[in-house]
Amino acid sequence: MSIFSENLRHLRNQKGYSQKKLAEELIITRVRLAKYEEGISEPPFDILKRLSAYFHVSIDILISVNLQKFPMDSLLKMEDNRILLPVTIDKTGRDYIEIIPHKAKAGYLSGYSDPEYVEKLQQMHLPFIRQGKHRAFPIEGDSMPPHKEGSFIVGRYIEKAADIKDGRTYVVLSRNEGIVYKRLFRKNKKEQSFMLHSDNSFYKPYEVKTGDLLEVWEHVCSFCTKEFEPDDLDTQSMKEMLQQIRKDIRKISAPACPPGRTCPPGRIRQ
Repeated sequence: MSIFSENLRHLRNQKGYSQKKLAEELIITRVRLAKYEEGISEPPFDILKRLSAYFHVSIDILISVNLQKFPMDSLLKMEDNRILLPVTIDKTGRDYIEIIPHKAKAGYLSGYSDPEYVEKLQQMHLPFIRQGKHRAFPIEGDSMPPHKEGSFIVGRYIEKAADIKDGRTYVVLSRNEGIVYKRLFRKNKKEQSFMLHSDNSFYKPYEVKTGDLLEVWEHVCSFCTKEFEPDDLDTQSMKEMLQQIRKDIRKISAPACPPGRTCPPGRIRQ
């Protein structure tokens, strides 16, 4: 039997339903349901969607995660009860903050909804973090100063795209871009998409459709793993450098002085 067939039988038994009763609920025949449970045949996509909506379990978990090993109470319900996230808690019932280290960042793209993957992540508590589901993500590159490579962003899980606030920063997991930390703006009220902006103007903003968003985590706090190093140029040095640039620009833009004539200040001899 496949994981799916075992999950289907397990979920039916949890409800205390017979095959006939569940088949009636799903508007399919009992024989068809029995073949799914016995692993004789696999359901088409429309039946998978129906099962996912009925049991409030995402399709990827339904077909790939052994739900007998991970109780439903240990999974966090998301928007429209269609997807579930694994949640890890300590002995007192407090939620852990799972840490996604740099070496596990690539694996997170395929394991974010896998309880076995999440269970193996490093964990921590931060006493000042308010209620909610949180995870810590590593920062790469220089697109979001002052956060530098080696820093971590602790994000609070956002259940609905409608809760995303324009101009706030979020860790975004999307189908095409992977994991990024950006400042989000709605493209407009009609289109179901967001523009992702970097605080470093060198990087151009880009669009992500709402349907391509897999997870969104709102910035709660951040921490560095390296000591802060100030820039080499202090304020006085910057002023002197700007003054010199102004002088150079004046010399370049000043009209030329004809040969044999006395040049007034600011003009360049030909």
